[in-house]
Amino acid sequence: MGYYPLWFTNLGVLASNGPGCSLLIDSTNESQLLFPTWNSDGTTNLNVAGDGSLMFWFYPDWSSVSEGGDGPGGGWSALIDLGACTDGATNGSWSCGFDGAGNNFYFITQDANGNEGDYIHAPVALAAGTWNLIALTWSGGNTAFYFNGVCVTNGPGVGVLPSLEVLSNGFAIGSDAATGLLQMHGAMSRLTTYDDPLDAASVEGEWALNCIFYMGGGGGIPELAQASSMPQVTPTFDAITGPGCLLAAGTNSSGCVNNTNVWITNVTAAVTNGAVNLTFTIAGGTNGLAYDIFATPALAKPLTDGLWTWMGQGSPCVTYTIPGLTNSDVFLILGTPQDSDGDGLTDAYELLVSHTNPYVADSGGDGMLDGWKVLWGMNPLINNAAVPSQRDNFIYDGTGRLETLSGVLAEMFNFDAEGNIQSDQP
Repeated sequence: MGYYPLWFTNLGVLASNGPGCSLLIDSTNESQLLFPTWNSDGTTNLNVAGDGSLMFWFYPDWSSVSEGGDGPGGGWSALIDLGACTDGATNGSWSCGFDGAGNNFYFITQDANGNEGDYIHAPVALAAGTWNLIALTWSGGNTAFYFNGVCVTNGPGVGVLPSLEVLSNGFAIGSDAATGLLQMHGAMSRLTTYDDPLDAASVEGEWALNCIFYMGGGGGIPELAQASSMPQVTPTFDAITGPGCLLAAGTNSSGCVNNTNVWITNVTAAVTNGAVNLTFTIAGGTNGLAYDIFATPALAKPLTDGLWTWMGQGSPCVTYTIPGLTNSDVFLILGTPQDSDGDGLTDAYELLVSHTNPYVADSGGDGMLDGWKVLWGMNPLINNAAVPSQRDNFIYDGTGRLETLSGVLAEMFNFDAEGNIQSDQP
């Protein structure tokens, strides 16, 4: 959120599952993290009194009773909570969370007169040790609950709100605001709040783009298709270059600052007919240089052990779209144009895609540059001159293209009187 909490006590960190560290609230003692509803500069952290949304990833240490577990217990497992829901309400409450069995998700409110608003009651099935994407949207006309990228149910618009005093006391994350004992008993990551109701495509996009970090891709992930390259020989040899599948969507002519660092920013995704159109901006970098975009359907440790695909090259300050991504999980990384060994492949390409040595131009030791062999469809890691299948079946036609011997024999060679092949190439 970028702002300090109002209060916290007995918090934990989950670092072994999911990307990075996540907030862990799972204790038999009071455990609370309270943030202000409004900040001193007038900005809003949680738009309770108006239209809004919240979305986060949740990792329970319990399983729903419907899944053979015991649930979180305690009668109520608060996720986001303001005030206190009581029979003799004087101030009211605003809360979303699970019942004690972990079988249902609720979104309920109460005002200072004891009136209740029951907006969402949806069945859920959670298994201990798994990440789940939860999203809740609300407005005066409608509420909606999303679970793992899918809209489970809609409810009526919010008409019952707690008092200003409750709102001024802030909201709790991962436990109830009153006691800190009605806890989520799990971990929360990537909590984001919004000042308007998210649409289904935005929630689905979050699921599609970040599922890989939290759920490992679910197995059986297909390899991404590499984009088409436009290799060049002069003024320098670049084996893998060109826009690839990147479509330029616009240039940020104002407010774009070059930097010694380069990064991806302003990432958005739109889901259409099951495919993702991913849009982003390349920031920083140096004008006139082309930066590689690589993608992988699954992260590995270290990153260089992953299955990376070259998607194209882009320029600083330009916004690009990669259309029609059909993989549910895609992670992007940016590479600089540095080519330390001058073999026609950037260092980033060699580390991520070809897995060759970026400081050795001829990784196979056969006298051919790694860049040429990548273009010709040959394995740059082996000595191709010593492998008959590589030596006999393919031949370089002098223009950078890989041709089969039978396809170019008549064009490229002449025979002498004894039947010996004489190359007509210089």
